[in-house]
Amino acid sequence: MSTTPNPQAADSPKTGAGGNAAAQRSCKVSASPHGEPPSPAGKRPAPPCTLVIFGAGGDLTKRLLMPALYNLAVDGLLDAGMQIVGVNHGERETREWIEDLHQSLQKFAADKASTFHAGHLDDRAWDWVAQRLDYLAGDFETPDTFARLKQKLAQAPGGNVIFYLAVGSRFFKPIVEHLGETGLLKEDNGFRRVVIEKPFGADLASARDLNAHILSYAKESQVYRIDHFLGKDTVQSILAVRFANALFEPVWRREYIDSVQITAAETIGVEGRGKFYEQTGAFRDMVPNHLFQLLGMVAMEPPNSFDAEAVRDKKAEIFDAILPLTPNDVVFGQYEKGPAGVGYRDEPDVAADSTTETYAAARVFVENWRWAGVPFYLRTGKRLAARRTEISVQLKPVPFRLFRDTPVDALTPNVLTLRIDPAHGTSFDFNVKTPGPVMQIGPVQSSFNYGDFFGQSANVGYETLLYDCMLGDETLFQRADSIEATWCAVDGVLHPQTGGAAAVHGYAAGSEGPEGANALLARDGRAWRPLTRDAVEKK
Repeated sequence: MSTTPNPQAADSPKTGAGGNAAAQRSCKVSASPHGEPPSPAGKRPAPPCTLVIFGAGGDLTKRLLMPALYNLAVDGLLDAGMQIVGVNHGERETREWIEDLHQSLQKFAADKASTFHAGHLDDRAWDWVAQRLDYLAGDFETPDTFARLKQKLAQAPGGNVIFYLAVGSRFFKPIVEHLGETGLLKEDNGFRRVVIEKPFGADLASARDLNAHILSYAKESQVYRIDHFLGKDTVQSILAVRFANALFEPVWRREYIDSVQITAAETIGVEGRGKFYEQTGAFRDMVPNHLFQLLGMVAMEPPNSFDAEAVRDKKAEIFDAILPLTPNDVVFGQYEKGPAGVGYRDEPDVAADSTTETYAAARVFVENWRWAGVPFYLRTGKRLAARRTEISVQLKPVPFRLFRDTPVDALTPNVLTLRIDPAHGTSFDFNVKTPGPVMQIGPVQSSFNYGDFFGQSANVGYETLLYDCMLGDETLFQRADSIEATWCAVDGVLHPQTGGAAAVHGYAAGSEGPEGANALLARDGRAWRPLTRDAVEKK
């Protein structure tokens, strides 16, 4: 969010009383031999630092990190002293790594289905980034790698270093341990920060163990647990919709809201990631992190400011207030052969008798003053009828109806939908009088699409997160207590005390999901909003 940064970031701006840090930043740009574009009005480049990427040859680096760094360079938000060191297994020359990254960026830029669909690369911006790239071959679990890395970082700009762990979760512990033992996490001169991707643990016990291990080498203020969902502008805009509009905040409570649905549906399957998915499943992969983060943004109390700790404190309160889920609160599903393709069990690296869920739905209650009794329905899945990530807030029906001959079920519920992906915007369903001499009620929808008001950019969602990490703004990153609270809320599903594991129901690839998910809402007298709706929302 880049609002009020961590006090440790000496080069970061501060938010004044009632002000906005982004609006107060100097837009002075460091000189560049390539003359990259000036930074956007109201923003300045991040402080000089060295970004060390463990897993420099991996898919995450190619598809997301390098495109994000390129976009930040295009926008003039990286300091001229920026350096990027890639660490990975396998000997190779720096120029080979640079060429590999360049080819990947060109391919993604030309691919209209890619999140980084820039059309073409700005050669000046890419050259600016390429000149700052350096490759270090080494094993992530060998002390010699970190000794050589320490020598390379001896002249880090400003002494500032960010270590990005774009690696499998099994390497989180050894990398942080070696960084700590080599002295690379000491903040004697400048900041030292560690960025850790999900999955952060596989259940409550493993999350606690990982937190304890990491925090034995680094301070909490140095650890940036990243969730790429929070890098999306449309996710961050949830706070703007709630707290910048007098229309919504007065009714954002149990007295007026009937229920909330949070959906993250995909049309793709596991896409060659069968080994990972067999160990993880849809529930672990999406619910205690991505979907709970969206729930936290929707349900949190207004913070006193947009200071990082103020925002994270309010989200932590929500996670603490979630009633622990039981197997009766969830429905699991697995896609089978259908209109959209083969079944999960026919995917590569998937067991023929696999019971791994590719769909998960949950009913969640937040037991606090604002939300007591309001159900939050969460669902996520692969090979579904449509791709859509959205939050739908359904208001309670009006207490009585003045319109004769209008059946109760004829009135469309008032629903505010925040569309996150692939369409970006909001819509509101409400009722009006239809034309004609007879008083009849008809449903209508008012919509707002970001593309109609704001320019489109090839944003991959990591730009804000990387920029904030450089600034020291932890607003969009998760604290240890919140990580453990979310795992605590779902641990009863992962390790049920009675009844055994939840059953996994089949659903046809390309459908809306398993029938059991419909029954989960039907017993409360509610129904899921269809995944395939009007054309406006499919844009």
